[in-house]
Amino acid sequence: MNAQLHGEALAALGHEPLDWRFKGLPASWSGRTAAQVSSLHPALFGDGPSGPVCVLAESALVHNLTSMAAWCAERGVELAPHGKTHMAPQLLARQFAAGACAVTAATVNQVRVFRAFGVSDVVLANEVVDLGGLAWLAAELDADPGFHAVCWADSVAGVELMTAALAGARRRVDVCVEVGMAGGRSGCRTDAEIDEVARAVAASPALRLVGIAGYEASAGQEVSPEATERVRAYLRGLRAATIRLAGLFETDAVIVSAGGSTYPDLVADELTGDWPAPLSVRTILRSGCYLTHDHGLYARTSPLQLQSALQVWAQVVSRPEPGLALVTMGRRDVSFDAGLPVPLSLPGCSVVKLDDQHAYVQLTEPDQAPVGAWLPFGISHPCTTFDKWQLILVLNDEHRVIEFVRTFF
Repeated sequence: MNAQLHGEALAALGHEPLDWRFKGLPASWSGRTAAQVSSLHPALFGDGPSGPVCVLAESALVHNLTSMAAWCAERGVELAPHGKTHMAPQLLARQFAAGACAVTAATVNQVRVFRAFGVSDVVLANEVVDLGGLAWLAAELDADPGFHAVCWADSVAGVELMTAALAGARRRVDVCVEVGMAGGRSGCRTDAEIDEVARAVAASPALRLVGIAGYEASAGQEVSPEATERVRAYLRGLRAATIRLAGLFETDAVIVSAGGSTYPDLVADELTGDWPAPLSVRTILRSGCYLTHDHGLYARTSPLQLQSALQVWAQVVSRPEPGLALVTMGRRDVSFDAGLPVPLSLPGCSVVKLDDQHAYVQLTEPDQAPVGAWLPFGISHPCTTFDKWQLILVLNDEHRVIEFVRTFF
């Protein structure tokens, strides 16, 4: 795989005017382009942001990119980071520059976004069953010999639907059989189902069987000894399925793919190393949240030494009761599905509730957080903070803006 993005498409993002579409920006920046403003390296609060503002720390991004690349090289795995985390081509370009082999996507629409920026290698980590999506994928593959895509299959019905929808396409679609986890998400649940789907893919004139895939955190992200042993047992099942089906694969390098950001070490432990001849295996990790890490879910569960890069700053707007501050940040601005935001500058204090546009911060001292003060908040689960922002500021260590990151959700 030779993953890359079109430089012209990325550069065009810098020429987009900053205006009312993008929340959190100072009104004084309106009308100027992202490139013009970032070239001045303005201070975050120099012109006064309007309402909450989402930021990324440049130094933490660089640390996480280099740390993950070194870790993957040491453990013998490739990385196809999940693009749904940020849906930001500028951040994906950084991941490719650090050695990523492809981008992972969850939907055909996400693939279309990345293709618009020239991405040539995609892992579509789902069974594709919508006819319009399959027609687009077939046309894209036929039109561009340099475009490579692989998707999942977890049912004979899905294989039949894909085969019928792709009739007439010149290139076959590469497919991995998805192995599921009991109580988890999609994927075949039994060896018999895995084998049946694999044989159906191998027999399809429109598909090509290239590997085995799964998601080891689909049943939860606990790191207790019992939970990690369940994950290891599941990953050993992926290995066993790959060995059992060795004669059906139509590729010189069989893909074995798993991996979120909680158990990459277990994936590397169980899915690398010696494979029986004549199997040649590419172990592809699909972690996405490693890039920004967080102050919640992944701070608790990631085995890697990463830094939290993503923050939301909000202003104290009310002190209606002793020990309570209301800030201008709510469910429309920050993630809350995997834990509430963390007030980074107020040790011992906590966010106890979110409304649509307000956060309730429980204080420990009466003189904390006066009205008008700006406070930084760490987040838990980057994916559901990114999707609330069309434009995110990248800051250097002096809290000056050096780049704007555009998202496409």
